[in-house]
Amino acid sequence: MTDGKRAADTSFTDNDGYLDRASVAKAQWQREMPELKDKLDPMVLLGRLSEAYQVMSNGYLIPSYAKAGLKHGDFDVLATLVRSGPPYELTPTALYRSTMMSSGGMTARLDKLEKAGYIARRSHPDDRRALIVCLTPSGLDMIKAMMPDYVDDQHRAVQGLSEAERQDLSRLLARWIETAEHQD
Repeated sequence: MTDGKRAADTSFTDNDGYLDRASVAKAQWQREMPELKDKLDPMVLLGRLSEAYQVMSNGYLIPSYAKAGLKHGDFDVLATLVRSGPPYELTPTALYRSTMMSSGGMTARLDKLEKAGYIARRSHPDDRRALIVCLTPSGLDMIKAMMPDYVDDQHRAVQGLSEAERQDLSRLLARWIETAEHQD
């Protein structure tokens, strides 16, 4: 502590060395700003949610996409086209809304996927100013081939929770997202 920084409190680690970063942050804020001590639980919840996303993404999902030579956004676009069902095509706007990418990000992603041969773009039959994004046979084959491993990776990611806990967490998150989106 010669550099003026306080060491992390090791009382927040369990026997396996897991560090509860959200509890550490809460304790530090309680010490530094005691007037906030009774208002910090949402910070802990959001911190844990953020950390859970990072752990799941970095430990399970990103490696799963990488096995197929994809990044998350690539997978999201291709999987959305597959989930849409035959003829596996959507407008860029429908893809944009489904994947929550920016329109500029979508254009760059589509350019990359088209160059790789996973999608093709063609003119919209009803609007000559618009395009349709079509999944190619190689894009369909690649996504369908990777899905069993991808689903297995997702099961490994959640195996620390019982089926009932997974269902409860999923239900609570859905409710939380819905209420957060509709707050004034």
